[in-house]
Amino acid sequence: MPLLHRLRTTILLASFATVTSTGFIGTAAFAEDLRIGTQLKLMTLDPHYADLNENNSLLAHVYERLVNQDAQLNPEPGLSLSWKRLSDTQWEFNLREGVRFHDGSLFTAKDVIYSIERVRDFLKPPSGGFQAYTLAIKSVSAPDPMTVLIETTEEVPTLPLSLTSIFIMPHRPDGFSTTEELNSVTKPNGTGPYRFESWQSGELLTLERNDEHWAGMPAWSGVAFRVIESPAARVAALTTGDVDVADYIPARDVEGLKQRGLEVNSISAARSNFLQFDTGRENVPGVTDQSGNPIQNPFRDKRVRQALTMATDRAFLADKILLGYGTAAAQIFPGGLSGTSAKLTVAPPDYNRAKALLAEAGFPDGFKVVLAGPAGRYPGDGESLQAIAQNWARIGVNVQPVVAPFSVFATQRSNGDYPVWYGGCSGEAVTFCLKAVLASPDVGLGTGSLNYGKYQNKSFDAMLAKAMSMEDGPDRNAALADATEFVMADYPMLPLYHFHLIVGHGEKIGSYAVHPRGWTTAMQAVPSEE
Repeated sequence: MPLLHRLRTTILLASFATVTSTGFIGTAAFAEDLRIGTQLKLMTLDPHYADLNENNSLLAHVYERLVNQDAQLNPEPGLSLSWKRLSDTQWEFNLREGVRFHDGSLFTAKDVIYSIERVRDFLKPPSGGFQAYTLAIKSVSAPDPMTVLIETTEEVPTLPLSLTSIFIMPHRPDGFSTTEELNSVTKPNGTGPYRFESWQSGELLTLERNDEHWAGMPAWSGVAFRVIESPAARVAALTTGDVDVADYIPARDVEGLKQRGLEVNSISAARSNFLQFDTGRENVPGVTDQSGNPIQNPFRDKRVRQALTMATDRAFLADKILLGYGTAAAQIFPGGLSGTSAKLTVAPPDYNRAKALLAEAGFPDGFKVVLAGPAGRYPGDGESLQAIAQNWARIGVNVQPVVAPFSVFATQRSNGDYPVWYGGCSGEAVTFCLKAVLASPDVGLGTGSLNYGKYQNKSFDAMLAKAMSMEDGPDRNAALADATEFVMADYPMLPLYHFHLIVGHGEKIGSYAVHPRGWTTAMQAVPSEE
């Protein structure tokens, strides 16, 4: 890959996951290669095989989607300029004209049909891949080369949001490409701002600029993603100038980077880390009175859950343990994102009121409890458990923190070995976590997949279902916010914080827009003007 290209007159600023037609900078800039040190390890060159953050992030340089997401995770035009709902079960998507794949072939409706059907009918990855986004699609057809009609088996008011997860591949008249072919035989061929150049699995991905991209010439001549799994090694590579950008910077290293003249950008991740209570069983392990005698499950009582919430200093976790690179959480996604509530806020601890609530619930002397969590899976996980133990001790709840490697922790959590535990959730929209973490477990409805504590609130389930039946827009967002406010008043879980995603960069970069879903792309990096 050439290390330096010449002057160009326009460069493309793409905010977040992909480029947009408004992303141009009017001044001339010197086009250079961009070197990124990342913890993201590309697992496959098949854009439809695995729904993993690293694949979704890195392959977004080569492939594009019909629908993108803006900074608030709302749907916005991608390869589809517009869409409309024709009936309860039929949608029309109008495609962007003049788009070409890297091999020069024109993008048409055939490619959309091929991509959706490949995900829905052909691929059978162990994890299910992206099939969940296509299961409700009954048929895909094309009345003309630039129009796609999608018919669903039931009402799917959020179909455009589902399509923000599906990359578009060029169709093949001789059948679907296999994952093996894409990984070793066929060169990746998308419509994205960068062309695939080379890949060394687990080590290096190199890309070159697509000068013919529909939105204009991308900012960087070439891009090299170097996999650096160790956070300390990524920081060192940025400090020495071996890379221009380094992602997932630990908060403890931010001040040192700033002192060396490097820039740091951050944003609250589109996720939440929280404590979950076992509310489904009358008796749970790891809970006793102060003498060590087993007691009935206290977490089935809302007053106990409320007391523990009021006794938790969430601002301390965000400010001290995360060193200010976290936001105290009152709900499951950071405020400001689509479907979140502006009314839910974090109050300072009120230990007297919390202790009074415990007494009302029949625990004037408190109790003993095991509080479990993974070790090093998320920023601040183990340290947070220690801080929470000190908080709860002030109201008579004596905590035994238990941390374990994530694989061990996850197994024991699934086995029901813990009464309270640290967890997390992220997704393409707040509805994913509301449905997975707080909705009642129901295999048929696909709800409660992360509701390990078996919390149930039928009124909330109905409110969530009604909100999710609405089309994307202000009314749906308001209904989701109302449902969130309703369920959080029952204290079903204890939101702790939204940790910040931190990215550092050198002087070659004028600005870097950190994505709330944790993606790292060249399109987020704007060259400095020299």
